[in-house]
Amino acid sequence: MSDALNPETPEELVETEEEPIKQRKNGLYPGVSDELAENMKSGWADTELYDLRPVPQAGETAARRAALSARFPGERLVVPAGNLKTRSNDTEYAFRASVEYAYLTGNQTEDGVLVLEPTAEGHEATIYLLPRSNRENGEFWLDGQGELWVGRRHSLTEAEKLYGIPASDVRELADALREGTGPVRVVRGYDAGIEAALADKVTAERDEELRVFLSEARLVKDAFEVGELQKAVDSTVRGFEDVVKVLDKAEATSERYIEGTFFLRARVEGNDIGYGSICAAGPHATTLHWVRNDGAVRSGELLLLDAGVETHTYYTADITRTLPINGRFDELQKKIYDAVYEAQEAGIAAVRPGGKFRDFHDASQRVLAEKLVEWGLVEGPVERVVELGLQRRWTLHGTGHMLGMDVHDCAAARRESYADGTLEPGMCLTVEPGLYFQADDLTVPEEYRGIGVRIEDDILVTEDGNRNLSAALPRRSDEVEEWMAALKG
Repeated sequence: MSDALNPETPEELVETEEEPIKQRKNGLYPGVSDELAENMKSGWADTELYDLRPVPQAGETAARRAALSARFPGERLVVPAGNLKTRSNDTEYAFRASVEYAYLTGNQTEDGVLVLEPTAEGHEATIYLLPRSNRENGEFWLDGQGELWVGRRHSLTEAEKLYGIPASDVRELADALREGTGPVRVVRGYDAGIEAALADKVTAERDEELRVFLSEARLVKDAFEVGELQKAVDSTVRGFEDVVKVLDKAEATSERYIEGTFFLRARVEGNDIGYGSICAAGPHATTLHWVRNDGAVRSGELLLLDAGVETHTYYTADITRTLPINGRFDELQKKIYDAVYEAQEAGIAAVRPGGKFRDFHDASQRVLAEKLVEWGLVEGPVERVVELGLQRRWTLHGTGHMLGMDVHDCAAARRESYADGTLEPGMCLTVEPGLYFQADDLTVPEEYRGIGVRIEDDILVTEDGNRNLSAALPRRSDEVEEWMAALKG
């Protein structure tokens, strides 16, 4: 990375109407000569893009905004994308726009804000963005976020073509919001400046109603979203295949080799990983969210790989497979794995329109409770075990969650709409039972300790049942062994 990421020009030399362009304290250039400043203003080709087409989801985002408008008539609605977050000193984390903003616009750039202004007919939407970098005042090459440092951004005219929404300069928005009158709601937690401008106009209760509505709006996926989820799953399947092919290299190094291998597929075919990859070998598989990924990978042990590719439109897969590192389950590993597979089969069978969301969880947990009683690890009868939740010592977590632009999608939805709700066609969820025998669990035989198994698939509710989006990855123990052998061979 260049040492000159931030500008090195004295603050008094180059100023904008908003604020001076800051200099790096230990920059190597003392300033900019008048001749150089003048030279940098001219001699640049016209780079405006004139043949842009709308983003593929433009029709869907318009329909989503219409539904939002109908829910909150007569109110100004403000949905920010968020700002860059500092990682260290003058470097930032990769930006990911707020889900609410991306869902309603298709845009993913930092500092963006969608505003729905109430009208007699509903609302008029405007997307507020940073325009192209200013070349007259040197911003484009002197400011740390200028286009010569971080890349070209779309002009406001280009943005209007892409997203089908009138676009304006976001730097003028805060003042306009301060001066505005009438009821207003904002999605909180993403843009402190926008929230400050509305501080005396909003209430936490009203803003929470907006957040809840936008979360529940994503419970049922439209056709575009289903297509994106399938893309994410298909790339993830290829990522799992990549990992199996390099398990020998992971044995020679660590879990990090697995993490890096999957990440390569995510970056080549998508935007990123949808969440921190869990590359848990051996006893690390009993830690539900093991993301340190710095442990040893040993032949004869199991690898629990929980990972998902995120598409360029932010939809993520969430798949888990538990794999024998040497390609073959031993007798005890197979017994535990097959029990989890049987539980997952029962759970998937319970996913259907009109059924309760929690049905798949209850079905899976009952199977696991039966197995634990059968193995003598907990005293029956099974009804007692399930009623008291005694199986949870080894099953630990819920059996699934909604999936979409967030890996745990729709999290702000009301309980009656989600966990206690009814399944509808277009909902997408995970089914992921597991058994985890901690290395220090003295209540189980020694040979069980340190074994963790989870199997997770992404299930779409259809009109007549369900579809396993991740069915291309083998699940049955014998099929897993055959699949691994073919990839290694």
